[in-house]
Amino acid sequence: MPSHTTEHPETAAPEAPGTGRLGSVFWTSVGVSALFVAWAMLFTDNLTEVTNASLNWVTSTFGWAYLVVTLALLVFLVFLAFSPAGDIRLGKDHDRPEFSTPAWFAMILSAVMGIGLVSYGVAEPISHFAAPPHGLAEAGTPEAAIRAMQYSYFDWGLHAWAIFAVFGLGIAYSTFRKGRRALVSQLFHPLLGDRVNGPVGKTIDILAVFATLFGTTTSLGLGALQVNNGLGSLFGVPVNSVSQVLIIALVTTVFTLSAVTGVSKGIKLLSQGSTILAIALFVFVLVVGPAVFLANLYIESVGTWASDFFRMSLQGTAFGGLEWMQWWTYFMMAWWVSWGAFVGVFLARISRGRTIRGFIMGVLVVPTAVFFTWFTVFGGTAIHVDMFEDGTIAKQTAADINSAFFATLDHFPLASVTSVIAILLVVMFFVSGADANTYVLGMMTSDGSLHPRRSVLVLWGVLTGVTSIALMLAGGLNALQNTVIVTSAPFLVIIAGLAVSFWKELAADRRATTAPRAPQDRSTDVPSAMTENRGEAADAEPVG
Repeated sequence: MPSHTTEHPETAAPEAPGTGRLGSVFWTSVGVSALFVAWAMLFTDNLTEVTNASLNWVTSTFGWAYLVVTLALLVFLVFLAFSPAGDIRLGKDHDRPEFSTPAWFAMILSAVMGIGLVSYGVAEPISHFAAPPHGLAEAGTPEAAIRAMQYSYFDWGLHAWAIFAVFGLGIAYSTFRKGRRALVSQLFHPLLGDRVNGPVGKTIDILAVFATLFGTTTSLGLGALQVNNGLGSLFGVPVNSVSQVLIIALVTTVFTLSAVTGVSKGIKLLSQGSTILAIALFVFVLVVGPAVFLANLYIESVGTWASDFFRMSLQGTAFGGLEWMQWWTYFMMAWWVSWGAFVGVFLARISRGRTIRGFIMGVLVVPTAVFFTWFTVFGGTAIHVDMFEDGTIAKQTAADINSAFFATLDHFPLASVTSVIAILLVVMFFVSGADANTYVLGMMTSDGSLHPRRSVLVLWGVLTGVTSIALMLAGGLNALQNTVIVTSAPFLVIIAGLAVSFWKELAADRRATTAPRAPQDRSTDVPSAMTENRGEAADAEPVG
């Protein structure tokens, strides 16, 4: 789960104009969200039946689309990076990056760190080790360990960041180079023209709001489960729905107040603190854990992942395995899709002035390497404990997937201290990520305004928390996963269309800049917005 932590969203959003007007996007989004919450609260069993039926229909009929679209996005980005269009800047031709490359990488990495890495850093590898994907190995064997890491890399690697990169590119180009509002609908101007300001565009924005909302509620639910489990193992706090609801309510109050008051310094400190704690915990486990084993496992697993890359990318359910795909790959892809618009806003803001090529390489490579390393150290350590130290982490995970991380820490010194750090990490990710998401939801429903009304922020903060609570009571983790898959499905079409629209605009702009111009009287030349260069428009280089 991404967590935007470097800047408060009030300053992190793209610098596009917005009226702040509450139009049909706001009222429709709020109305449908409220109806969903009422449905979950009043007709819980019916909601569960409908979401289960919808999940099975969507994944059995269109599950392949998650695989095909995400792979196509990745191929598109690689092609774009090595094409002449890779030289185009995300902004005006004279713009240069606002942040140094090391600082930029640090910001991208801060977006990587999130609740998901605690929730699944151990849980996914050890689950695959105990039950290898698609029957590719015998459980508990060295081959199973390799396959466990391989599929964890797949779920958390290039495909996820391809989704984020496409959104980031589209938003940065649309807002910084074309001067449009920071709305998803505006990215479709090359395909839809003025229709982006009509019902079609509003529908796109509403789908973006729902995808973002349910992506956030899923993260909140996972965070509550992790915090509850950690508090249960340390202090005997009951692990039940009452505790989880109280945790969500408390955190919702904190991040809503934070979003309303705009305490950017507090959020910045939280984010920096969470990054430091994550690095400290990572280094600790690496030092006390089986470092040599982890290094060898890393190399072998990356090799297997690379050699099987396209097979994994297109492995569907023609011969079974639908339930496994729903629990893992389809859910992960849907989760990334639901966070696409939010992460895109963040990446766009910190990347103004960079070339398309530099953006793609940085966004795809660096976070992927961090994910791989994190999963290898924590997941690989758990696998080593079970294989060579008679551990029972896999059994504990099968009984409660949220116990995996804490069960692993229990096998090493200072378990109480490291468990407290893990709980603090989740809470910090909880607050900073949800605070940022509240702002983005407010912005998307306020006509792209960078300063949504406080009442709007409060409303979205409360709706986010209440929706998460409703889903937790309706079925816990299963309800969260089912809902994010079903609600993200329409948005998958939006992402595919976004890539086509972006390419169309790039092609049109390159043709415009390379087309021969008729001779003019130079005395009447006026610098254009696309060629201004610190007052020296005549010296501006052509795009690409």
